Amino acid sequence: MSYAEVYRRSIDDPNGFWLEQSAAIDWEEAPTQALFKARAPIFEWFKDAQVNTCWNALDRHVAAGRGAQTAVIYDSPISGTRQDITYAEMLERVARLAGALQAKGVTKGDRVIIYMPMIPQALEAMLACARLGAVHSVVFGGFAARELATRIDDATPKAVIAASCGLEPGRVVEYKPLLDGAIEMAAHKPEFTVIYQRDQAVADLMQGRDHDWETFQSGATPAECVPVSGDHPAYILYTSGTTGNPKGVVRATGGHLVALAWSMKNLYGVDPGEVFWCASDVGWVVGHSYIVYGPLIHGATTVVFEGKPIGTPDAGTFWRVIEENKVVSFFTAPTAFRAIKREDPKGEFLKKYDTSSLRTLYLAGERADPDTILWAQEKLGVPVIDHWWQTETGWAICGNPQGLEKLPVKIGSPSVPMPGYDVQVLDEAGHQLPAGELGAIGIKLPLPPGTLPNLWNAEERFISSYLSAYPGYYETGDAGYIDEDGYVYIMARTDDVINVAGHRLSTGAMEEILAAHADVGECAVVGVADPLKGQLPLGFLCLNAGVTREPEAVIKECVALMRSKLGPVAAFKLAVVVERLPKTRSGKILRATMAKIADGEPFKAPATIEDMTVLDEIEIALQDIGFAKK
Repeated sequence: MSYAEVYRRSIDDPNGFWLEQSAAIDWEEAPTQALFKARAPIFEWFKDAQVNTCWNALDRHVAAGRGAQTAVIYDSPISGTRQDITYAEMLERVARLAGALQAKGVTKGDRVIIYMPMIPQALEAMLACARLGAVHSVVFGGFAARELATRIDDATPKAVIAASCGLEPGRVVEYKPLLDGAIEMAAHKPEFTVIYQRDQAVADLMQGRDHDWETFQSGATPAECVPVSGDHPAYILYTSGTTGNPKGVVRATGGHLVALAWSMKNLYGVDPGEVFWCASDVGWVVGHSYIVYGPLIHGATTVVFEGKPIGTPDAGTFWRVIEENKVVSFFTAPTAFRAIKREDPKGEFLKKYDTSSLRTLYLAGERADPDTILWAQEKLGVPVIDHWWQTETGWAICGNPQGLEKLPVKIGSPSVPMPGYDVQVLDEAGHQLPAGELGAIGIKLPLPPGTLPNLWNAEERFISSYLSAYPGYYETGDAGYIDEDGYVYIMARTDDVINVAGHRLSTGAMEEILAAHADVGECAVVGVADPLKGQLPLGFLCLNAGVTREPEAVIKECVALMRSKLGPVAAFKLAVVVERLPKTRSGKILRATMAKIADGEPFKAPATIEDMTVLDEIEIALQDIGFAKK
């Protein structure tokens, strides 16, 4: 079937379509229907079925005679470690850890927080929880103690599984003091912790509460898989909330399995046994879906990469991993490629490696500017597919389904909606806008399987946060338009659409223009307050490595470029050259925070910020051009 036929079927008959797709999963009790509407606008999937995630990710592949296939490749340039783990070995490790947890009283429905770096043991912990029907909540390793404490209080875990430390370029981040501080702050106290000791920093263990990873599992009886209902929570993943309190996104087990199984072949074009690499972290939704569950459910080989796109040791590390592991499909954030492009604009490092195994590059997590896509296409010689999704959705809202039908790539668009996503562009009153008009992007309910059915213990907040602004729709918080071919364009968060003298302008469109300048490696545009026009655009420019020209000359050219491409309506006259942009660890640029700094407003840096000192650099640069009150 063509993409158009598959998509239309998913919208016209979601129950029938997804029931057919569920055949890719091993069920303890198969579903008799897919979609349950009784609690609308809360929709549920596969709730009459019984299933186990770990069985589908490990046991069934071993039972089918593929236990000797590599399941996990651990590649850690930051520690100099390389390890291949087969499906049979992963199953043995996971079943033993699950048995040890079970012996300590962890049962179906209990929560377990996992606080670990990018090491295979993080995957083992996640899958061990899934094996028991326990609900895991992975918190990015190294998160501040206070932020970890809020998650402990919300999830009320029976246990915490952590590592003694994580590794960053040039430093070791000790996790145990952060975990101890979080437990001390939290009102809820976990019954016990399990600590995986790394050689780079061995943690002191508290007698009675803390258990050494190896000792804890020694002699444990391997646990069998515990079936759960299709609507049982597989995990809780916390995302930033506008109130400052994190929102616990829930992922239901049945829909999660079905959606990820469909996407691995149809969206990413990967076959069982091939190597799929998602260069993210298990602390983010991308890591959950496409480092751990998606590849293993599909029977592919997944790469666990502990390193950075540059600096571990250089801008060629991605190419080395692709060559050595014969990666066929690679998924990373645009910000990683911008960092590589800025460090090595001519692609000299790439020439040292054979990346011929690679068929497709996928970008997501931050809007992929056309300049970065064109650079990657030219250097790698493969299709570069931008796709769009959110923590809440768990898999792509829009993409280019390479395993189903290779649609034309339109630079600047994440292509077309995936099955089940009825994407529409809405005006402020919730009316559908015609092709080409910029508006808020909503998704008509119900959302497809694999997306969030609710927030953890916060149904009213779920409805008010996502379902109230446009009744009958999920509010994405993104702004954009749909062209006459049905391709979706994500131009900005709705908060990033600025109003200049009554003209609604996309900061994303402006960033595209600035990124096209030969000397600009990365950029961001925010709206700043102006007494006459309401708002004015302010550009932040990071120059490519090796650029020696005066910043003022580059700024002058960028202003002229904006005027020629977008016209005087943009009123773009303000820009500043900075060394780096403030980002979250998943690569999102903190535009709203930068705008508040420029306007001299109080701000709270999000817990997910990669490096707090960047905000000081931004503030100083803005003060030098008359912004940000001293």
